[in-house]
Amino acid sequence: MLRAAVFVLTTATALSAASSFSIGRMALHQFEDGPVLLTSYEFIPGETAYFSCRMTGFQTEKGEDTQGVKLSWRMEVSDPSGALLQKPEAGRIEDKLLAEDKDWAPKFLANFVVPPFVTSGDYRVSVKARDELAGADATAELVFHVHGHSIEPSETLAIRNFLFLRTEDDAFGMRNAVYRPGDMLLARFDVTGYKFAENNHFSVTYGLAVESTEGKQLFAQADAGAESRESFYPQRYVPGTLSLSLDKTVPPAAYTLVVTVKDALGNQTTEAREPFKVE
Repeated sequence: MLRAAVFVLTTATALSAASSFSIGRMALHQFEDGPVLLTSYEFIPGETAYFSCRMTGFQTEKGEDTQGVKLSWRMEVSDPSGALLQKPEAGRIEDKLLAEDKDWAPKFLANFVVPPFVTSGDYRVSVKARDELAGADATAELVFHVHGHSIEPSETLAIRNFLFLRTEDDAFGMRNAVYRPGDMLLARFDVTGYKFAENNHFSVTYGLAVESTEGKQLFAQADAGAESRESFYPQRYVPGTLSLSLDKTVPPAAYTLVVTVKDALGNQTTEAREPFKVE
């Protein structure tokens, strides 16, 4: 919200009349002071974004040979749900201007890292600025796009995006999960819907089992994987991977891979049952 500027006259200084204080150009760059990125640009998880912001319409405090400017700013970066990616940044701009600086425009630079485990969507850089000489405030928002991971959210513990893989680098998974005796069974999935504690701490574990078509358990590994950490930005999903060496003597048949996930903080358990064949 803008407030009327207050003009203060003293024997030594005077505040110059100014137009409305506002935030001018806000832009994102791939490196500091680099070319302005197009609005269609998509950041990826782990990428560093460089931000610049200019302000206009500020008042100056006139002295005998110089003019002074006093501005402050605060910047926040948030995801589509409003969660902050990092702690807010703040700063001040206090400069003395000479007559030849009439075209000078105050700006500040900042950078932030897109967290590694984020989902796709529209993210926001929000700026609040204040012209301390005029007592005027201004706000602005810049929307940018992130091409992250696609995962359906869940309020409770859930396994998403399960894939049987032919190789570790398989990006799309197997249409039909068919292995041969002696093969390495590989699987990838995401865990979401677990609960957070202080500092966005979470703790999940997962195990696997193999069952026959009659439901008889043929193999089990309770501690196949675990993930426990904390961070400023809440990690809303955990990628999981499983590998199981199929013995060369395993009988050709249909089987079921059972993946069991436990959320230690939320006291939740869930499982996925995925069929595969050995031929």
